[in-house]
Amino acid sequence: MDKFGKCFFVFTLLVLLLWLVPWTYRFVTARSVKYPFMLYSGLIDNFAVLDHTDGETVYKDLAGNVYTEAQFDSILPLFYYRQLIAEERLPDTLQGIPVSPRTIQMGNFIFRTTPMTVNAHAVPLYFLLESMSGRVDLEMPDDVFRVSRRMEFVDMATNTVKEEKSRLFTDMLQKKGFVFPARLVAGNPTTRKDYDEGYLMVDAAGKLFHVKQIKSRPYVRPIEVPEGIDIQHLFLTEFKDRKSLAFLTDSENRFWVLRTKTYEFQRVEIPPFDPKTMSLSIVGNMFDWTVTLKDGAKEALYAIDAYDCKCLASYERPVPKASLASSIGKYIFLVRMQFNSDISPDIFPVLKVGQW
Repeated sequence: MDKFGKCFFVFTLLVLLLWLVPWTYRFVTARSVKYPFMLYSGLIDNFAVLDHTDGETVYKDLAGNVYTEAQFDSILPLFYYRQLIAEERLPDTLQGIPVSPRTIQMGNFIFRTTPMTVNAHAVPLYFLLESMSGRVDLEMPDDVFRVSRRMEFVDMATNTVKEEKSRLFTDMLQKKGFVFPARLVAGNPTTRKDYDEGYLMVDAAGKLFHVKQIKSRPYVRPIEVPEGIDIQHLFLTEFKDRKSLAFLTDSENRFWVLRTKTYEFQRVEIPPFDPKTMSLSIVGNMFDWTVTLKDGAKEALYAIDAYDCKCLASYERPVPKASLASSIGKYIFLVRMQFNSDISPDIFPVLKVGQW
Protein backbone atom coordinates (compact mmCIF):
# COMPACT_ATOMS: atom_id res chain seq x y z
CA MET A 1 0.00 0.00 0.00
CA ASP A 2 1.48 3.35 -1.04
CA LYS A 3 1.81 6.34 1.27
CA PHE A 4 -1.35 8.04 -0.01
CA GLY A 5 -3.36 4.87 0.49
CA LYS A 6 -2.16 4.52 4.08
CA CYS A 7 -3.00 8.15 4.86
CA PHE A 8 -6.45 7.77 3.33
CA PHE A 9 -7.05 4.57 5.31
CA VAL A 10 -6.01 6.22 8.59
CA PHE A 11 -8.16 9.28 7.83
CA THR A 12 -11.21 7.13 7.05
CA LEU A 13 -10.68 5.07 10.20
CA LEU A 14 -10.36 8.23 12.30
CA VAL A 15 -13.57 9.69 10.86
CA LEU A 16 -15.44 6.46 11.53
CA LEU A 17 -14.16 6.31 15.10
CA LEU A 18 -15.05 9.95 15.78
CA TRP A 19 -18.55 9.38 14.41
CA LEU A 20 -19.57 5.75 14.91
CA VAL A 21 -18.35 5.09 18.46
CA PRO A 22 -20.01 8.19 20.05
CA TRP A 23 -23.16 7.59 17.98
CA THR A 24 -23.38 3.98 19.17
CA TYR A 25 -22.85 5.06 22.79
CA ARG A 26 -25.64 7.66 22.56
CA PHE A 27 -27.96 5.22 20.81
CA VAL A 28 -27.49 2.57 23.51
CA THR A 29 -27.72 4.95 26.50
CA ALA A 30 -30.38 7.37 25.18
CA ARG A 31 -33.54 7.85 27.20
CA SER A 32 -36.74 9.53 26.13
CA VAL A 33 -38.04 12.57 27.99
CA LYS A 34 -41.83 12.81 28.20
CA TYR A 35 -43.42 16.05 29.29
CA PRO A 36 -46.99 16.12 30.62
CA PHE A 37 -49.62 17.59 28.31
CA MET A 38 -50.42 21.19 29.29
CA LEU A 39 -53.02 23.62 28.04
CA TYR A 40 -54.17 26.97 29.37
CA SER A 41 -57.68 27.10 30.80
CA GLY A 42 -59.42 30.46 30.88
CA LEU A 43 -61.95 29.08 33.35
CA ILE A 44 -59.34 28.56 36.08
CA ASP A 45 -56.82 31.14 34.79
CA ASN A 46 -54.08 28.54 34.95
CA PHE A 47 -52.46 25.74 32.99
CA ALA A 48 -54.26 22.40 33.11
CA VAL A 49 -51.91 19.40 33.27
CA LEU A 50 -52.50 15.85 32.05
CA ASP A 51 -49.71 13.72 33.49
CA HIS A 52 -49.04 10.03 32.85
CA THR A 53 -46.74 8.76 35.59
CA ASP A 54 -45.97 5.10 36.30
CA GLY A 55 -49.01 3.99 34.32
CA GLU A 56 -51.34 6.30 36.23
CA THR A 57 -53.11 9.31 34.72
CA VAL A 58 -53.34 12.42 36.89
CA TYR A 59 -55.50 15.43 36.02
CA LYS A 60 -54.37 18.61 37.78
CA ASP A 61 -53.33 22.24 37.39
CA LEU A 62 -50.22 24.17 38.37
CA ALA A 63 -51.89 25.35 41.57
CA GLY A 64 -51.95 21.75 42.81
CA ASN A 65 -55.67 21.12 42.34
CA VAL A 66 -56.54 17.58 41.26
CA TYR A 67 -59.51 16.82 38.99
CA THR A 68 -61.48 13.85 37.80
CA GLU A 69 -61.48 13.14 34.07
CA ALA A 70 -64.95 14.68 33.70
CA GLN A 71 -63.90 17.79 35.61
CA PHE A 72 -60.79 18.08 33.46
CA ASP A 73 -62.95 18.02 30.33
CA SER A 74 -65.06 20.81 31.81
CA ILE A 75 -62.16 23.18 32.51
CA LEU A 76 -61.03 22.78 28.89
CA PRO A 77 -64.42 22.93 27.15
CA LEU A 78 -63.09 24.28 23.84
CA PHE A 79 -60.55 21.46 23.56
CA TYR A 80 -62.79 18.61 24.71
CA TYR A 81 -66.01 20.01 23.24
CA ARG A 82 -66.80 16.82 21.32
CA GLN A 83 -66.74 14.82 24.56
CA LEU A 84 -68.91 17.42 26.28
CA ILE A 85 -71.39 17.32 23.38
CA ALA A 86 -71.58 13.53 23.64
CA GLU A 87 -72.33 13.85 27.36
CA GLU A 88 -74.67 16.83 26.81
CA ARG A 89 -72.51 18.98 29.09
CA LEU A 90 -71.35 21.67 26.64
CA PRO A 91 -72.23 25.10 28.10
CA ASP A 92 -74.26 27.60 26.07
CA THR A 93 -71.99 30.50 26.98
CA LEU A 94 -68.34 30.90 27.92
CA GLN A 95 -66.91 34.09 29.37
CA GLY A 96 -70.24 35.76 28.61
CA ILE A 97 -70.16 34.85 24.91
CA PRO A 98 -72.63 32.38 23.32
CA VAL A 99 -70.89 29.28 21.95
CA SER A 100 -71.96 26.41 19.75
CA PRO A 101 -70.13 23.45 18.23
CA ARG A 102 -69.71 25.42 15.01
CA THR A 103 -68.29 28.56 16.63
CA ILE A 104 -65.90 26.43 18.68
CA GLN A 105 -64.76 24.52 15.61
CA MET A 106 -64.29 27.74 13.68
CA GLY A 107 -62.15 29.25 16.44
CA ASN A 108 -59.93 26.24 17.12
CA PHE A 109 -56.61 25.86 15.33
CA ILE A 110 -53.21 24.23 15.67
CA PHE A 111 -50.05 25.79 14.26
CA ARG A 112 -46.54 24.36 14.36
CA THR A 113 -43.17 25.25 12.88
CA THR A 114 -39.78 23.59 13.42
CA PRO A 115 -36.23 24.42 12.32
CA MET A 116 -36.30 21.28 10.18
CA THR A 117 -39.03 22.73 7.96
CA VAL A 118 -37.69 26.30 7.99
CA ASN A 119 -34.12 25.27 7.10
CA ALA A 120 -35.16 22.78 4.41
CA HIS A 121 -34.16 23.73 0.88
CA ALA A 122 -37.15 24.31 -1.39
CA VAL A 123 -37.42 24.75 -5.15
CA PRO A 124 -38.65 28.34 -5.79
CA LEU A 125 -41.67 27.21 -7.83
CA TYR A 126 -45.16 27.83 -6.45
CA PHE A 127 -48.78 26.90 -7.17
CA LEU A 128 -51.28 29.75 -7.33
CA LEU A 129 -54.80 28.47 -6.71
CA GLU A 130 -57.99 30.17 -7.84
CA SER A 131 -59.34 31.93 -4.74
CA MET A 132 -62.86 32.50 -6.07
CA SER A 133 -63.75 29.70 -8.46
CA GLY A 134 -67.38 29.46 -7.36
CA ARG A 135 -66.85 25.82 -6.39
CA VAL A 136 -66.83 24.42 -2.87
CA ASP A 137 -63.61 22.44 -3.34
CA LEU A 138 -60.32 24.05 -4.27
CA GLU A 139 -58.44 22.73 -7.29
CA MET A 140 -54.73 22.61 -8.04
CA PRO A 141 -53.68 24.65 -11.10
CA ASP A 142 -52.00 23.27 -14.21
CA ASP A 143 -49.10 25.71 -13.91
CA VAL A 144 -46.48 26.95 -11.46
CA PHE A 145 -44.95 30.38 -11.02
CA ARG A 146 -41.62 31.87 -10.02
CA VAL A 147 -40.76 35.42 -9.03
CA SER A 148 -37.38 36.49 -10.36
CA ARG A 149 -37.15 39.32 -12.87
CA ARG A 150 -40.91 39.06 -13.25
CA MET A 151 -43.78 36.85 -12.09
CA GLU A 152 -43.57 34.03 -14.59
CA PHE A 153 -46.09 31.19 -15.01
CA VAL A 154 -44.97 27.89 -16.54
CA ASP A 155 -47.35 25.28 -17.95
CA MET A 156 -46.41 21.96 -16.33
CA ALA A 157 -47.60 19.77 -19.20
CA THR A 158 -45.62 21.53 -21.94
CA ASN A 159 -42.92 23.25 -19.83
CA THR A 160 -43.61 26.50 -21.67
CA VAL A 161 -44.11 29.99 -20.28
CA LYS A 162 -47.65 31.37 -20.25
CA GLU A 163 -46.76 34.81 -21.58
CA GLU A 164 -50.17 36.45 -21.31
CA LYS A 165 -50.76 35.36 -17.71
CA SER A 166 -47.17 36.23 -16.76
CA ARG A 167 -47.52 39.71 -18.25
CA LEU A 168 -50.88 40.25 -16.54
CA PHE A 169 -49.56 39.51 -13.05
CA THR A 170 -46.20 41.21 -13.59
CA ASP A 171 -47.84 44.42 -14.79
CA MET A 172 -50.19 44.47 -11.81
CA LEU A 173 -47.33 43.92 -9.36
CA GLN A 174 -45.27 46.71 -10.92
CA LYS A 175 -48.29 49.00 -10.94
CA LYS A 176 -48.62 48.45 -7.18
CA GLY A 177 -44.94 49.25 -6.62
CA PHE A 178 -43.44 45.75 -6.39
CA VAL A 179 -39.67 45.64 -6.91
CA PHE A 180 -38.40 42.39 -8.43
CA PRO A 181 -37.09 39.87 -7.44
CA ALA A 182 -39.06 38.65 -4.43
CA ARG A 183 -37.08 38.16 -1.23
CA LEU A 184 -39.74 36.05 0.52
CA VAL A 185 -42.71 34.09 -0.85
CA ALA A 186 -45.08 32.37 1.60
CA GLY A 187 -48.26 30.41 0.95
CA ASN A 188 -50.10 27.12 1.51
CA PRO A 189 -50.46 25.52 -1.94
CA THR A 190 -52.84 22.73 -1.01
CA THR A 191 -56.50 21.92 -1.55
CA ARG A 192 -56.86 20.58 2.00
CA LYS A 193 -58.18 23.86 3.40
CA ASP A 194 -61.46 25.77 3.46
CA TYR A 195 -60.35 28.76 1.39
CA ASP A 196 -57.31 30.23 -0.33
CA GLU A 197 -55.54 33.50 0.44
CA GLY A 198 -52.84 33.18 -2.21
CA TYR A 199 -49.38 34.37 -1.18
CA LEU A 200 -47.60 36.98 0.87
CA MET A 201 -44.48 38.34 -0.81
CA VAL A 202 -41.67 40.56 0.37
CA ASP A 203 -40.04 42.34 -2.57
CA ALA A 204 -36.42 43.38 -3.06
CA ALA A 205 -37.10 46.68 -1.28
CA GLY A 206 -38.52 44.93 1.80
CA LYS A 207 -42.15 45.89 1.10
CA LEU A 208 -44.97 43.42 1.80
CA PHE A 209 -47.65 42.44 -0.72
CA HIS A 210 -50.70 40.18 -0.69
CA VAL A 211 -51.06 38.39 -4.03
CA LYS A 212 -53.80 36.01 -5.12
CA GLN A 213 -55.85 34.99 -8.15
CA ILE A 214 -59.54 35.93 -8.28
CA LYS A 215 -61.54 34.75 -11.29
CA SER A 216 -58.31 34.34 -13.26
CA ARG A 217 -57.34 37.96 -12.57
CA PRO A 218 -54.51 39.20 -10.35
CA TYR A 219 -55.28 40.64 -6.93
CA VAL A 220 -52.36 42.61 -5.51
CA ARG A 221 -52.58 44.52 -2.24
CA PRO A 222 -49.59 46.45 -0.82
CA ILE A 223 -49.48 46.07 2.97
CA GLU A 224 -48.05 48.86 5.06
CA VAL A 225 -45.40 47.49 7.39
CA PRO A 226 -44.93 49.47 10.64
CA GLU A 227 -41.60 51.23 11.03
CA GLY A 228 -38.94 49.08 12.66
CA ILE A 229 -40.26 45.74 11.39
CA ASP A 230 -37.89 43.98 8.99
CA ILE A 231 -39.72 40.78 8.01
CA GLN A 232 -37.57 37.64 8.07
CA HIS A 233 -40.04 34.73 8.07
CA LEU A 234 -43.66 34.45 6.95
CA PHE A 235 -46.21 31.74 7.75
CA LEU A 236 -49.58 32.04 5.97
CA THR A 237 -52.24 30.68 8.33
CA GLU A 238 -55.63 30.38 6.57
CA PHE A 239 -57.41 29.29 9.76
CA LYS A 240 -61.14 28.65 9.65
CA ASP A 241 -62.14 31.81 11.53
CA ARG A 242 -60.31 34.01 8.96
CA LYS A 243 -59.18 36.41 11.68
CA SER A 244 -55.47 36.10 10.98
CA LEU A 245 -53.72 36.12 7.63
CA ALA A 246 -50.24 35.16 8.77
CA PHE A 247 -47.71 34.79 11.54
CA LEU A 248 -44.32 36.40 10.99
CA THR A 249 -41.01 37.18 12.65
CA ASP A 250 -38.73 40.17 12.17
CA SER A 251 -34.98 40.78 12.36
CA GLU A 252 -35.23 41.15 16.15
CA ASN A 253 -36.98 37.75 16.41
CA ARG A 254 -40.24 39.33 17.53
CA PHE A 255 -43.35 37.28 16.75
CA TRP A 256 -46.29 39.04 15.06
CA VAL A 257 -49.82 38.32 13.87
CA LEU A 258 -51.04 39.91 10.64
CA ARG A 259 -54.82 40.34 10.78
CA THR A 260 -56.88 39.48 7.72
CA LYS A 261 -59.25 42.35 6.97
CA THR A 262 -57.36 45.27 8.48
CA TYR A 263 -53.81 44.05 7.70
CA GLU A 264 -52.96 45.17 11.23
CA PHE A 265 -49.73 43.96 12.87
CA GLN A 266 -50.10 42.70 16.45
CA ARG A 267 -47.09 41.78 18.58
CA VAL A 268 -47.43 38.47 20.39
CA GLU A 269 -46.02 38.77 23.91
CA ILE A 270 -43.53 35.92 23.94
CA PRO A 271 -39.71 35.99 24.22
CA PRO A 272 -37.60 36.32 21.04
CA PHE A 273 -38.29 33.45 18.65
CA ASP A 274 -35.85 32.40 15.91
CA PRO A 275 -37.56 29.92 13.55
CA LYS A 276 -34.16 28.69 12.29
CA THR A 277 -33.14 27.32 15.69
CA MET A 278 -36.34 27.10 17.77
CA SER A 279 -39.64 25.22 17.54
CA LEU A 280 -43.00 26.85 18.15
CA SER A 281 -46.47 25.35 18.45
CA ILE A 282 -49.80 27.01 19.12
CA VAL A 283 -53.03 25.36 20.24
CA GLY A 284 -55.58 28.12 19.87
CA ASN A 285 -59.26 28.78 20.44
CA MET A 286 -61.58 31.77 20.27
CA PHE A 287 -60.43 33.10 23.66
CA ASP A 288 -56.78 32.20 24.13
CA TRP A 289 -53.74 30.44 22.70
CA THR A 290 -51.30 28.09 24.38
CA VAL A 291 -47.91 28.81 22.82
CA THR A 292 -45.08 26.32 23.38
CA LEU A 293 -41.58 27.59 22.66
CA LYS A 294 -38.74 25.07 22.52
CA ASP A 295 -35.05 25.94 22.31
CA GLY A 296 -32.90 22.83 22.58
CA ALA A 297 -33.63 21.25 25.96
CA LYS A 298 -35.48 24.34 27.19
CA GLU A 299 -39.25 24.48 26.82
CA ALA A 300 -41.66 27.16 27.99
CA LEU A 301 -45.42 27.72 27.66
CA TYR A 302 -47.23 31.02 27.28
CA ALA A 303 -50.95 31.73 27.48
CA ILE A 304 -51.85 34.47 24.99
CA ASP A 305 -55.08 36.43 24.78
CA ALA A 306 -56.59 35.74 21.35
CA TYR A 307 -57.88 39.31 21.04
CA ASP A 308 -54.93 41.56 21.91
CA CYS A 309 -52.10 38.96 21.95
CA LYS A 310 -51.08 39.90 25.50
CA CYS A 311 -49.49 37.28 27.75
CA LEU A 312 -51.90 35.92 30.37
CA ALA A 313 -49.60 33.40 32.06
CA SER A 314 -46.33 31.59 31.49
CA TYR A 315 -44.57 28.47 32.69
CA GLU A 316 -41.05 27.20 32.07
CA ARG A 317 -40.61 23.46 32.25
CA PRO A 318 -37.71 22.27 34.42
CA VAL A 319 -34.76 21.14 32.30
CA PRO A 320 -34.37 17.38 32.87
CA LYS A 321 -31.18 16.37 34.63
CA ALA A 322 -28.55 14.73 32.48
CA SER A 323 -28.34 10.98 32.95
CA LEU A 324 -25.21 9.36 34.35
CA ALA A 325 -24.41 7.88 30.94
CA SER A 326 -24.70 11.33 29.33
CA SER A 327 -22.44 12.88 31.97
CA ILE A 328 -19.83 10.18 31.41
CA GLY A 329 -20.08 10.60 27.65
CA LYS A 330 -19.10 14.28 27.92
CA TYR A 331 -15.71 13.29 29.32
CA ILE A 332 -15.10 10.18 27.24
CA PHE A 333 -15.89 11.76 23.88
CA LEU A 334 -14.36 15.22 24.10
CA VAL A 335 -14.11 15.25 20.30
CA ARG A 336 -16.72 13.68 18.07
CA MET A 337 -18.13 13.99 14.57
CA GLN A 338 -21.80 14.39 13.71
CA PHE A 339 -23.44 14.16 10.30
CA ASN A 340 -27.03 15.03 11.18
CA SER A 341 -28.56 17.96 13.00
CA ASP A 342 -31.64 18.65 15.11
CA ILE A 343 -32.33 21.88 13.25
CA SER A 344 -31.55 20.98 9.63
CA PRO A 345 -32.45 18.12 7.28
CA ASP A 346 -29.07 18.46 5.55
CA ILE A 347 -26.42 15.79 6.10
CA PHE A 348 -22.91 17.15 6.48
CA PRO A 349 -19.94 16.48 8.79
CA VAL A 350 -19.58 18.71 11.85
CA LEU A 351 -16.72 18.35 14.33
CA LYS A 352 -17.89 18.97 17.89
CA VAL A 353 -15.36 19.68 20.64
CA GLY A 354 -16.48 19.57 24.26
CA GLN A 355 -20.15 19.26 23.26
CA TRP A 356 -22.43 16.31 23.92
